[in-house]
Amino acid sequence: MADRQTTRAIVLLSPAMVSLALFLVAPIVFIVIYSFWLRTAEGLDVPAFQFGNWVAVLQDRYYWLGLYSTFKTSLITTAACAVIGYPTAYFLARIRFNNKALLLFLLFLPFWISYIIRTMAWISVLGKTGAVNTVLMWSGLIAEPLKLLYNDFSVVMGLVYFLVPYMIINVYVSLDGIDRNLEASARTLGCSAWQSFREVTLPLSLPGLGAGCMLCFVLAAGSYVTPRLLGGPDTLFFPDLIYEAIISQLDWPTGAVLSVILLISLGLLVAVYNRFMSLSDIYQSFAR
Repeated sequence: MADRQTTRAIVLLSPAMVSLALFLVAPIVFIVIYSFWLRTAEGLDVPAFQFGNWVAVLQDRYYWLGLYSTFKTSLITTAACAVIGYPTAYFLARIRFNNKALLLFLLFLPFWISYIIRTMAWISVLGKTGAVNTVLMWSGLIAEPLKLLYNDFSVVMGLVYFLVPYMIINVYVSLDGIDRNLEASARTLGCSAWQSFREVTLPLSLPGLGAGCMLCFVLAAGSYVTPRLLGGPDTLFFPDLIYEAIISQLDWPTGAVLSVILLISLGLLVAVYNRFMSLSDIYQSFAR
């Protein structure tokens, strides 16, 4: 009986496992192998196993600066998503409305529009003749247009707009699963509304908040379109460096090295999160 169940499970899982192997594992393995290839003086990539590409990248301070800038921007984006997303998710979870599915549908309605179009729309909002500068100048708050576009600020705005729904849905699921009786019990035991939120609701919702932060950070660090369209000459983003190496310079081995470095960096971050940010650790830290 056990053998039949095992065979059935293997048969049912085999299509998904084959798809993962072909479309996820195999490309990653190929990129890792390509990172050791030798780029000749003629611009040809020769199959080899040497560490020259890795040594050149790891010794170049410019790439480390790009990784630092990417993580810094991603951290700012994640913090902004948390500040905006948590109150919104709390409102959605606690509002007395019979059809919450409609509100969630409206939340993700912009995803029906192309990501590139939604990103380019920020040019009309943050440009010198855009909506923000037009309103500020019309109200007399500024005398000349502010430089809100093609810098780190516009990149963060574009990333927050793209990622905040992911934060909201993660926190919403966590808040919606909290038993309302726990909050009511805290209130009957003498807690104020703020104390009930701080001692009961917030600790129990932290796993959702943590998952949303991790998801937003990883997606922001791997984003290419937003920094490319909204960033300026001073914007340094790691995916852009990968693009420049592969597309502009046709240096596939160096681009493969950069891709593996970004993958390892984000993988280590996720591993640290899974190791130290478990539900019990978070709850105990807030319960003290």
